[in-house]
Amino acid sequence: MAMDAREIERLIKEALPDATVEIRDLAGDGDHYAATVVSSAFRGKTRVQQHQLVYGALKGNMGGVLHALALTTSTPE
Repeated sequence: MAMDAREIERLIKEALPDATVEIRDLAGDGDHYAATVVSSAFRGKTRVQQHQLVYGALKGNMGGVLHALALTTSTPE
């Protein structure tokens, strides 16, 4: 069972309310996505810490229902 892009976006925005989230389905199969997430919550955090925040927002779905997610994270300009 694949995870819907809207559900990925909803979970990220639930955890990071100020986030701007863009999700792209890379393979058209609902299992391989790329996400660009911009949030002030990332300020002062390393790239690894930023990605951990996003993975945490996905509530354990990463590696299960959601097979692959390529992340690009940044703070607002």
